[in-house]
Amino acid sequence: MTSNTASTSSQQRSELQRQIWKIADEVRGAVDGWDFKQYVLGSLFYRFISENFIDYIQGDDKNFDYSEMLDSEIKPELREEAITEKGYFIYPNQLFKNVVKNAATNPHLNKDLAAIFTAIESSATDHPSEGDIKGLFADFDTTSNRLGNTVADKNRRLAAVLKGVAELDFGDFKSNHIDLFGDAYEFLISKYASNAGKSGGEFFTPPCVSKLIAKLALHNQKKVNKIYDPAAGSGSLLLQAKKEFDDHIIEDGFYGQEINHTTYNLARMNMFLHNINYNNFEIKLGDTLLKPEFGEEKPFDAIVSNPPYSIKWIGYDDPTLINDLRFAPAGVLAPKSKADFAFIMHALSYLSPKGRAAIVTFPGIFYRGGAEQKIRKYLIDNNYVETVISLAPNLFYGTSIAVNIIVLAKNKADTTTQFIDASELFKKETNNNILTEKHIAQIIDIFSSKQDYDHLAKSVAYEAIVNNDYNLSVSSYIEAKDTREVIDIKALNAELEITVSKIDQLRKEIDAIVAEIEGSGV
Repeated sequence: MTSNTASTSSQQRSELQRQIWKIADEVRGAVDGWDFKQYVLGSLFYRFISENFIDYIQGDDKNFDYSEMLDSEIKPELREEAITEKGYFIYPNQLFKNVVKNAATNPHLNKDLAAIFTAIESSATDHPSEGDIKGLFADFDTTSNRLGNTVADKNRRLAAVLKGVAELDFGDFKSNHIDLFGDAYEFLISKYASNAGKSGGEFFTPPCVSKLIAKLALHNQKKVNKIYDPAAGSGSLLLQAKKEFDDHIIEDGFYGQEINHTTYNLARMNMFLHNINYNNFEIKLGDTLLKPEFGEEKPFDAIVSNPPYSIKWIGYDDPTLINDLRFAPAGVLAPKSKADFAFIMHALSYLSPKGRAAIVTFPGIFYRGGAEQKIRKYLIDNNYVETVISLAPNLFYGTSIAVNIIVLAKNKADTTTQFIDASELFKKETNNNILTEKHIAQIIDIFSSKQDYDHLAKSVAYEAIVNNDYNLSVSSYIEAKDTREVIDIKALNAELEITVSKIDQLRKEIDAIVAEIEGSGV
């Protein structure tokens, strides 16, 4: 890509982002942005799958326009073939572009949209794609009072959203259209997350951190069987692996589980918007710790995750969990008030012998006693912890905590554990800090080399960690840089002697002047 092309692409993205946020902000009116996000994101998704479907049906044939066909002209064979390939079917009159034409004057817009979304989802019924398509538009509630108190109010706002999304210029679909759609979706999610504070930060990992985690999990792997996120959120971590590692072959696709229904839908939409077909991803709804969905799919060569920090879980209130194959090896369950190590043990259980897991963690789990110390003992005694990295504070939306990343591996070449203090690697940007490309590259270089660097990285022997009560806190092994000014005591004393001498001389001179004044009787 030439610098000119790159610049144009960057400018195009920036302009798109400015436009789409303007639409999102203006159209919502008095509605809270967090509540309104489903309509903007849903409309963007609706436009994408419509245009993607047109592109699929028309292929390279420029002699006809699918959007101008009559629904009655569609043959059953075409419908079946399309559902098998794409996972869903959209009739011409259900396409985004055709709905938008009359949206502003359609008195039944909200009902028509609801019917179209139901029809698209229902097209996958009894097909392999049913689980991937079902409920995708569930949060796009066209009857919600958040859109307005009357049907006319609801329709006016819906029409405005559709019109705004329709006016976005994504260029030609086959060239960069898909990337721009995915970028716009990710941009919107990040904006909503940053504005929503804690509630938003729970489901979205900032791109810079996602990039670092993906690089850690896939480091030196030429290909992976599949990639998995046990707390998938909006799917940003899984998709970062696709973005950053086109040269890697992810053979069997993308897997994730998410407990929040709305976020689960966002993740599935996100997969489609990044042109990952239904047969190349599987996102499941449910509680990973209590009802894991992918036991038959394990092991995974790459696991990436940013699970919720220190949430409560059932723990020992369910006595059967201590016999669960994921948790039993440590001989103890994570505390009921802090499920962090339950997620870590789950990930370890699903990790392949050649793979890596990179997991964002709350720093307290690395030095607290009790059950957490026993789990650390299990991980260290069995040589599963490759690296612990402390990051800068304020990288995430909704929390200023300086989080850590733990990297797990089952194929370590030695018994040392690497510690990296990256807390000083950040750039201040608006309300949050970010990791620049240079920072990420620096961390990966250190991770890869396993060399020691003063105040930055150290590989610690197994015995030293055992003697330190299995404490895995980075600050226990890496001495912070002393930023205090170095004072030369000898030079300081010499300066003091000169100063004292000058003071004595001044006193003598002052005494002489006073004596002279008194002697003259003035």
